[in-house]
Amino acid sequence: MAVSRLNHAVLYVRSVAKSVEFYQQVLDFKVLFSFPGAAFLQAPASNNDHDLGLFEIGDKAGASSAGRSTVGLYHIAWEVETLADLEVIAERLKERRALVGASDHGTTKAIYAKDPDGIEFEVSWLVPAQLIGDVEREGRKTIRPLDLEREKRRFGAGTRGGVGVSFPAAAPVQ
Repeated sequence: MAVSRLNHAVLYVRSVAKSVEFYQQVLDFKVLFSFPGAAFLQAPASNNDHDLGLFEIGDKAGASSAGRSTVGLYHIAWEVETLADLEVIAERLKERRALVGASDHGTTKAIYAKDPDGIEFEVSWLVPAQLIGDVEREGRKTIRPLDLEREKRRFGAGTRGGVGVSFPAAAPVQ
């Protein structure tokens, strides 16, 4: 029995209302159902029962120290279909001062942000398998700054990205 993909993530947050508003406004998630202190959201193109669960623990909750002094989750990653989608989300995140980085991983073009509680997440576009060349394959070994305008010229703003890791069959993942 093999695991095929991540179905959903669940986060503890200070305020469900504040987090719901953020994920709705930035990533277009919709609330499927909620009850006091919890909400379950779905991504726009998802067919999951829910993609994100939020549980409120209150305004006095301390910040996570994961990665600084304790083990824990670094980030979760959401995929978008096009570089144009990635650009729209990057602009929304900039407006909220939530964007914290943008990286070119060769086969993945990614932006990084923090939600209202400082929980980091990634939004990425994957180069379609048929467009992956040696540069992209080698790029997995390095991280470069993302030049979104260059990538849109190269691949097309509306080109549908790969799903999951989009390596061509002839290229083994190392």
